[in-house]
This record gives sequence, C-alpha cells and structure tokens, in this order.
Amino acid sequence: MTPHPAADTVKNAAATPDQPQPYRALGLKDDEYTRIREILGRRPTDAELAMYSVMWSEHCSYKSSKVHLAYFGETTTDAMRERMLAGIGENAGVVDIGDGWAVTFKVESHNHPSYVEPYQGAATGVGGIVRDIMAMGARPVAVADPLRFGPADAPDTRRVLPGVVAGVGGYGNSLGLPNIGGEVVFDESYLGNPLVNALCVGAMRTEDLHLAFASGTGNKIILFGARTGLDGIGGVSVLASETFGAETGRKKLPSVQVGDPFTEKVLIECCLELFHAGLVVGIQDLGGAGLSCATSELASAGDGGMHIDLDAVPLRASGMTPAEILSSESQERMCAVVRPQDVDAFLAVCRKWDVLAAVIGEVTAGTRLVIDWHGETVVDVPPRTVAHEGPVYRRPVARSDRQDELVADSPDRLPRPAAPSELQAEILRMVGSPNLCSRAWVTDQYDRYVRGNTAAAQPADAGVLRIDERTGRGIAVATDCNARFVALDPYAGAQLALAEAVRNVATSGAVPLAVTNCLNFGSPEDPHVMWQFQQAVRGLADGCAQLGVPVTGGNVSFYNQTGERAILPTPVVGVLGVLDDVARRVPSGFRRDGDAIVLLGDTRDELGGSEWAHVVHRHLGGRPPAVDLAAEARLADLLAKAAAARLLAGSHDLAEGGLAQALVEACLVGGRGATVQLPPIDPFVALFSESAGRVLVAVAPEHVSEVLSRAADAEVPAREIGTTGGSALVVGDVPELPLATLRTAWEGTLPALFG
Repeated sequence: MTPHPAADTVKNAAATPDQPQPYRALGLKDDEYTRIREILGRRPTDAELAMYSVMWSEHCSYKSSKVHLAYFGETTTDAMRERMLAGIGENAGVVDIGDGWAVTFKVESHNHPSYVEPYQGAATGVGGIVRDIMAMGARPVAVADPLRFGPADAPDTRRVLPGVVAGVGGYGNSLGLPNIGGEVVFDESYLGNPLVNALCVGAMRTEDLHLAFASGTGNKIILFGARTGLDGIGGVSVLASETFGAETGRKKLPSVQVGDPFTEKVLIECCLELFHAGLVVGIQDLGGAGLSCATSELASAGDGGMHIDLDAVPLRASGMTPAEILSSESQERMCAVVRPQDVDAFLAVCRKWDVLAAVIGEVTAGTRLVIDWHGETVVDVPPRTVAHEGPVYRRPVARSDRQDELVADSPDRLPRPAAPSELQAEILRMVGSPNLCSRAWVTDQYDRYVRGNTAAAQPADAGVLRIDERTGRGIAVATDCNARFVALDPYAGAQLALAEAVRNVATSGAVPLAVTNCLNFGSPEDPHVMWQFQQAVRGLADGCAQLGVPVTGGNVSFYNQTGERAILPTPVVGVLGVLDDVARRVPSGFRRDGDAIVLLGDTRDELGGSEWAHVVHRHLGGRPPAVDLAAEARLADLLAKAAAARLLAGSHDLAEGGLAQALVEACLVGGRGATVQLPPIDPFVALFSESAGRVLVAVAPEHVSEVLSRAADAEVPAREIGTTGGSALVVGDVPELPLATLRTAWEGTLPALFG
C-alpha cells in the first residue's frame, strides 16, 4: 500500500494561501469556504476543512432549520420546564418522573445509510441513539423504531425492509434492550428513500445526570470503546476519504458505519460503572462526525480550550490521515473528560470491562481547539465556530400552488360502499392492507420482553415499561405521524401526529409528560418543503404549548427525496407518559366476555388523507380531520383518572382505518368477539372516518354508569355501542365477520410479501 503523504499543517496552510482545496466535493458552498478562511485568517488545513465540512453539514449544524426550531424555545413556558432536567441542545432530553427517577429519551434518523446498506444502516442507527442516552448518564432500557418504506410489493422494498428489520432486531436484541413500539408504514413517496428512525429510552436517578462539556484546565480527554477505522467516514456529508485519500490507491470503503453490538454492550456497563464511581466530569458519544464532533462540542460547551494528540488515538487501519481520523464514524466510541487524579481509576474500570481506552489530550486554559499529528499542528480553530456557530440559512419559504390543488381534490367525490355486504368486503380489504395488517412478522424479530420490565409492547397502542421495580413506577411511550395529513395541512397534520401519540400513551393510563421528534422532510432548497417544515414546527410547538408538554429534543432529517420527488412530510412525534404503577395500566383490546364497549369522542365525515381513500382509491386530497387539542387533553385526563380508579378493562385508540379497524384490532388482540350498534350516522362514515380524539374502552357492566358520568363531567362525548364476547365481530347490519376470517386477513399480508 502506498503510504499517505505528510499531513497538511497549519504552518503550511498559512504559507500557501492559494492552494486549491476540494471544499465543494465535501459539501461546502463557496460562501461557507470563504467564511472559514475569514474565521481562521488563512486557508484551512485538510483536517480543518474536513472538520468544518462535517460539522457544518445539514445533519450536524441544522443550518436550514435552526431559525425555525427556535420557536420550540419561544413557546416553552416555565411550567412546561418544571420537570425537565435537560432539553434541546443536549444529547437527549431528560425529565423527572418522580420518586427520584429521571428518564431520558430521544429519536433520531438513519435514513440514507439504511437505503445504501439496510442491515448496518439500521443497526448503527440503533447503536447511535443508544449512545446518546448513555451520554446523559442513564442506563438504556428500551428502544422503538418508527419505519417507513415504499410500496409493500415494490422490489426495492423487498430489498430494504428485511435488512432494516434484521438490523434493528440484531443490534437491539444483542444489547438486551426490549423493542416496545414504533411504526411500519408503506407509501409510494418513500420508494428510494426509506425512513429509519430510532428511539431509545434510558433511566437513572436524578442525581446521576451527566452533560457534554469540557471544563477544568488540566483535565484529561479519554477516548474509549472501539478503535477508529475507515468505516463511516463522511457518513453525515460525503466520503471524505475519497477526497483526502485518493492518491493512496486505497480501496474506497462504504460510508455506512459497521456496528458491533457486543462491544456496545460492554461499553454500556463500563460507562455506568464510571458514572457511579464519580470518575467522569463530562462525556460525549461519537456518532455523526466522529471525533470532529466530540472534541469541538466538548470544547465549545466548556470553559477553556482543548489540545488533542491524534497519535494517541487507537486505530484499526494503517496510514490514516488526520482528516480521516477526525471524520471517521466508527461505532461504539465515547469521549470523556476526566480529572488527572482519576485517570488511573478510569483506565482500571475500562480494563475490567475489556474496553480499550486512551488519553488523547487535555483541557487547556486557552480558547482554541488544537490538534497535533506526528508532532505537527494540523488543527487550530475556535471550537465554537466548528460546533455551534456554523452557517444559518433563512431559506425561501413559499406555499406552492400545488397545495391548493391538493386541498381542492376532496375525497367526497369518491364512490362509497353502502350495502351491508359491500361494507363487509371493505372491512376485510382494509384489514389486510399493508398499512393496517398485523406487524407481527416485523415485531416477532424483536425481543420485546428482555430484562423483564416490559408491561406492554406492540401490538399495544403504547409500549409500557417498569422503571422502579420496588414501587412499580413506569413509563409509556408511543410514536406517531400520519404523513398524508401533514401533506394536506402541515400545521394541523403535525398537531394530529402529536394528538395521536398523546392519545396512545393515554390509552395505557399514563399521563403525557414530554415530547421528542424526528422531522423528516425533502430538500430545504425547495421553498415548498421549507413551508411544510415551518408550518409543521409551528403546529407542533403550538400544540405542545396548548397541551403543556415540552419538546425535550429531537432531530431534523432533510434531503429525503429521490430526484425531484420529496417524501411526504413526516414529522414523527414521540410522547413519553408516566404511570405511578404499571400494574394499573389498561390492556389493549377486548380481553373478557360481557364488557360494555364505550366509544369516547365524536365521529364526523372526515375522509381526507384517510387509509380508506389511500387503500381503495389511491387518493390523497382534501382536508385532514379537524384537531381539537383541548378536547384531546380532556380525553387524556379522563383516561388517566379512569385507569387509576380501575374502571377500564381495555382500550384502543381510533386512528388509521377508523372505527372498523379499531374494532377488528381490539377483537383480535384481546381474543374476544363483539356485537356493536353503529352511531346514528351514515354507516360508512361511522366505520371509516378518521376523526381525531376518539378511543374505544371496554368497561365492566357495574362501572358503565360511572364512566359515562365521568365523561360527561369532562365534556367528552361518550356512547355505549355494544358488548364483548363470542367468536365474531358483528357490526350493525353488516354480515358477521368471524374472528378466524379476520385473523387470516390481518396476519397473512406481511408473511406473504416478505416470506
């Protein structure tokens, strides 16, 4: 192998101002490169250029979104902040759930890598979000995976989906983390650009919170975990090794990271022992942008400068350049700030867990991040300019005329079934459609109950997890987004996603407490996409303010499109709720004979963006269902209080597919039939409308009057519509649907498509 030439040093950069540099190939604009030169007073070295290129990428700097994301802070009140221990800007949000316990959670994207290499892209997406949780001082306790793919029968979906599911399961299962929730959605717009979002939840005592900063002159910087290699270089922007290593003759490696969950497992245990021993001042995981991110963010958030010696970084490839070492996104690595007197003890803990660790630098009294390699300085930068003072773009925002055309194309013109036999056929068709069928083929590949604290997982509306084994205190987590609603009205659509996630958490009996989000959109250079983004952010922020639940953090993923075609705008919303005792959770579905079925909420003729319009007519148009967040709050409060009083025997929210789908799932999940009389409206509307703010609850006969009374006091519409029992679903005049027939339709779709 031809050795690398000597590194481009700061001294050489100052002496050769006119040397051409491949900044465009690294994703930097002309004005961005000019600004870097102005900051440094010279041209950047190769290593500095690599650092700025990855840290100023859309993924790391939020340069197109930060002007809009600021609205979250503007709308967060002091009352909303009361239980927040850490929020936006940290590795993950942290909330106080009571009894001295804190929970940290966050959702992030790994979309593009999962299209290129589905298994490793999804696996390292899980690994990355787990390390974000570790960096807060918590033990990771559960994961969830909101996934979106192209049409279920498309050849490329058959390539991508099995690998993604295997990657999520392979990494999470190996870590011993239960997968307690998520989504699997199919739509034409995701063909060529799947969305692989990963959520992780961690638990800790409130006093164990750790943050990412480097303070204390003389404190040491320790890199620990896996060795640094060539995998994942430029994963957040472009393949840096292609630019900086072209002259070596080295074979180009894929920009998708390679994960090792067993290394991460021992890294988790090692980190927890280090935290408990009080050996860590500050800590940062190495994810997107690798050492470039960890060193610049730690130094930027600290009270001094930092000096790093790249010769001390353990490598697994020979001849790596400084740019490659700094840009590598090799997995399972953490960077800690440690007091000098604690270094030996820190390294001893790492040896105990067989975790490789090396002192690579120290906190300095200056204001610069200085990085040496082979005795020469290759980086000398103000760290804030790398980590926190990147470009800020105010992209053009414009509502396209095509939005008016979309809204004008109402589903009212679509033919609707009317005869009872037609309604029966429509129910069966919907039940077996890819977006409504059973997800068991996917979720059976995940370990949902490892560690023994899972109280509910898919197909429940929300995952429920015990946090305190002594008191039973626990949490509920749900993620949601109907992207068709967001396409029709981004402001209302984002609020509908929030409302559904809150409702799913509330059906378990939990009190909604906090929100995280993963905002997946097309190119920010498209003014219409930026209008969608702006409206979705404002809708979500305003909705959280109205509900009193803060956004604690999240992720933005732009450039999700194939050619000129953007994905449907998909702001995935994750909601965390708290239960005083998970033993009082409300199970999903109908689990006993003889219970009354009560429908909470109003049903209106709202089919815009519905699953019925999508499945039967391949139609998207009109307006989404109306959202009433005050009504959603009253419903959530009613459910939590009724659950605490042990008044509910089962529950299921109404969302995609409407009442028909909710009844089918409640019957199949609980293993009980039902006999139902529809409300006095058009039977088709009653069955397939997707009006928001509705939940089915099963109630023992002796509790029905109290539930109806409580609903009336809460101003929540409530109607007793039937009873549970039998081996079939009987709905009004619709011919009965045997559970065996429904189960065959519901469970057969994904195995038939994916084997």
